[in-house]
Formats: sequence, C-alpha cells, structure tokens
Amino acid sequence: MAGSTSQVSKQAFHETYELKEELGKGAFSIVRRCVHKDTKVEYAAKIINTRKLSSRDLQKLEREARICRLLKHANIVRLHASIAEEGYHYLVFDLVTGGELFEDIVAREYYSEADASHCIQQILESVHHCHHNNVVHRDLKPENLLLASKEKNAAVKLADFGLAIEVEGDKHGWYGFAGTPGYLSPEVLKKEPYGRPVDLWACGVILYILLVGYPPFWDEDQHKLYSQIKAGAYDYPSPEWDTVTDEAKELINTLLSVDGSKRITATEALKHPWIVNRERVASKVHRQETLDGLKKFNARRKLKGAILTTIVARRFSANSVRPFVSKKKGSDEELVTHSEDEHEVDAAANKGREQQIIQLTQKLITSITTGDFETYSKLVDPHLTAFEPEARGNLVEGLEFHKFYLTMSIAKEQRQSIRQFCRHTFICWEKRLLVSAMFGFNSPLTVLVYP
Repeated sequence: MAGSTSQVSKQAFHETYELKEELGKGAFSIVRRCVHKDTKVEYAAKIINTRKLSSRDLQKLEREARICRLLKHANIVRLHASIAEEGYHYLVFDLVTGGELFEDIVAREYYSEADASHCIQQILESVHHCHHNNVVHRDLKPENLLLASKEKNAAVKLADFGLAIEVEGDKHGWYGFAGTPGYLSPEVLKKEPYGRPVDLWACGVILYILLVGYPPFWDEDQHKLYSQIKAGAYDYPSPEWDTVTDEAKELINTLLSVDGSKRITATEALKHPWIVNRERVASKVHRQETLDGLKKFNARRKLKGAILTTIVARRFSANSVRPFVSKKKGSDEELVTHSEDEHEVDAAANKGREQQIIQLTQKLITSITTGDFETYSKLVDPHLTAFEPEARGNLVEGLEFHKFYLTMSIAKEQRQSIRQFCRHTFICWEKRLLVSAMFGFNSPLTVLVYP
C-alpha cells in the first residue's frame, strides 16, 4: 500500500497525508484522523511533540515505534508509518472506528459464553503474535481492546503499546513496575523477575470479566486488592457462575495461576477445548446478568478515568503541559505549541499545586456524589474527548462525555464506593500525576500506583 512503511520515513508528513479532525489528545500528543493523499485511505495519526519530551521519553517513543513496526496481525492496531520531523514525530496507525469491545458487548441483544470464547480467542491471538515477536504488552485491559469497525463480528484489535517491552524468548527479568492495578500479575506486585506470563494473567482477568461482568479481584483499598492478587484469592460465586461451563473455569484457572512458570502460554490457551471446540463445549445461553454487570463495570471504570484525567487535563496542563493548538497556515495545517521554561519548578510551587489539587479533588468528588452537574461542569475540561487520551475509535466528546458518566445510573452503594476509592488512593495518584506533568514526563496512558 502506498504510504505504508515499516521503517522510519524521511518524507514530510504533510506531503503524504492530509490531517482531519481530532480524535483524542494527551499532554504531549494528539491523535487526528488523516487521509493519504494518493490512496485516499484513512488512518489515525498520533502526533507527538518531541520538543516536550525528556531523553528518556524519547527512548520510550522510539521503543514503541520499533515494537509497533514488528507487529503485523489482524487483531493488532497496525502501525503503517513512522515519520520523524524536527520537533514532531508522527505515528500513522489503522483507523479503528468500532470503539471499545466492552462497550459493544453491552449494546448487544444477545451475548453468550460462546461469544466470550470468541472474544478471548482474538485477544489470545494478538498476545500470541506479540510473544512470537518477543514483545510483552504489559497493559492488557478493556480500554486497549478495540473493534475494527461498527460492523457485526468486527475484529478485536489490541492497541496501545506504550508500556510494551522487548523480551527475548522465555527470559525473565525485572523490567519495572508497570501496568494497571486490577490486571497486574502476582510476580509484578512481588517485584520478582517476569516475562511473557504477565500478559496471560491479564487475559485471565479479562476472561473472568467477559463471563460475569465483574473482575475476579476487587477492593476499594489498594493494598487489599494487591494482597488478593498475590494470593490468587478469587472464586466462582453463585448464582452467576453456576451456569458457566467447567471448561471455561478450567481455562481461567490455568491463566490465573499464581506461579507464573505454571501459567498456560498463549499457544496452549489457543488449543484449549473451550476455544477450539467452542461450538460443542461453550454454552450458547444468553447471559443477561453478564450484560447488566458489564454496564456497571464500564460506568465505574470510566468514571474513575474521567476523574483522574479531568484533573490532569484541566489543572496540570494550564502552565506546565500545554496542549496542542491547531491552526492554518496557507493551505497547510500545522501544530504549534507555546514555548516556555519547562525545567525549573521550585519546591514551593510544587507544594502550592498539591494543595490546589486536593481542594479541586474535594469539590469534584462532592459534585459527582451529589449529582451536581452545574458545579461539575465548571471544574472539568469542556474539550476533553476521552479518559484515555490516545484512545482510537469513536469517542463521546466535550461536556456530553461528562454528562453521560455523571448521570449514569449507579447504585447508591457504588456511589459510596467512589468516595472510598477517592479517599484511599486518590491523593497518591494525584501526586504522581503532578510530578509527571511538572517535570515533563509523557502523559501516562495508565495510572501506576505503587504499593
């Protein structure tokens, strides 16, 4: 295909592609739809302002691009071009328009165990391809599972390789504490050497959710959550698990083995009877309770993401992390940023911002728990397009995004859970995000919380 390349291109981006509307944005990057001028094929361009990046972040960007160039699979969002120009780096990906897999599932009229089997098979296929190419994703979660289009039976696409690493064969090592809390493996939490098996653990968590609509490990207290994970303390409560086949549970058990050396591999999982003999083994009974549970699960995780990103986008970016501004120059569209001194931030300023964050957080939590949209809308970023800045797919934009999640029907006990969640872990997250913003680190796609 013209314009597609597996190597870094020296051709100017604007000579090849025409930029269209914004799809999402982060502190140092923006995602926009673009069209190849010759072929008219649509793509998603992730545009990174490299002037804002530290040398370490530049290395991470190069690693992400290098990894994405390796991966060419129907179930992975493919990188078609990597174009480096002065001040900017352009990553041209598949344009996926189907949104998140989990959002699509809850909109279905019929959903069965067999459907869950088909979903996890595609996820395992993507993981198998990654591991075959010595890549460990490290951040498998619902937000990174997208659909190619809105057509029925559209392919599941694994996205976001920002935390992915290259690991030779079955080698294990300590590659850092990275991932999303509910999907972290025991070995990562114990800070032990790890490798490919961490992705299979996350697949086990995802499969559990696909079958009943809630995660195997959950607690409002982060330390208790981590204790559950390290002990492998999950079960199959009645009545929702009574109708799930033993074969499905057996696959989950092999994926959620606390001992990573005994955990099933992607190759082995794809040969499991519940996968290969789906038509005969997996139940085809409609699982309405799973859909109901998934709706609550989706609302909860997105509300949390919206809270965190709101504070970062609205308050952190004002001075230290300027968003991209799109403007026209002649017939060409270009991206410009504000120039400013980004390196000298004194301790007094840091302390002042921490206090401001705490005050804003308290106001935001109160407006959410009381359903006060008027107050809430004054605190949030009216231009926020997604809780995951680099999300590719259809997004709910602006205040409509906020209103949807604020007015989402959440039971009273879940509202109480939001208060508890914020009280126990919010300040820890805020401070880490504050440091990330003020010292010029790239905007995190995943919030990392250390035990």
